[in-house]
Amino acid sequence: MDNNLVELSKYRMEQAKQCLRSAKLLADSGDFRGSANRSYYAIFQAMRSVLALEQKDFSKHSGVSAYFRKAYIKTNIFDPELSDIISEAFEVRNDSDYDDFYVISVGEVQDQISNAEKFITDIGVFLEQQYEK
Repeated sequence: MDNNLVELSKYRMEQAKQCLRSAKLLADSGDFRGSANRSYYAIFQAMRSVLALEQKDFSKHSGVSAYFRKAYIKTNIFDPELSDIISEAFEVRNDSDYDDFYVISVGEVQDQISNAEKFITDIGVFLEQQYEK
């Protein structure tokens, strides 16, 4: 495996983990909209960490998630549940960022954080296997 691609992948995974840490801090401080945003970006960066190994990237978020679903979820490399997590995180992030009157509950924020944790864990296991090749 190309060391530059591995390093890029690891860098993006570290960004994903930082976003998750930020999501937790924001939730603890009562900034639920900000937490939803960071939870989504944790998932997004985790997807990009996988795509880095293929030298794939896209200018739009929809391109990243569409490719990830096609290449990794529909082929059963990852559990189809991850597709639902991507969709929900994107929807909640969009609502939180762009709908002036959107109210997100503590429970929804905790779900988003839990989903991001699962996503990062699953991706992390996969990446460690890829790095060893």
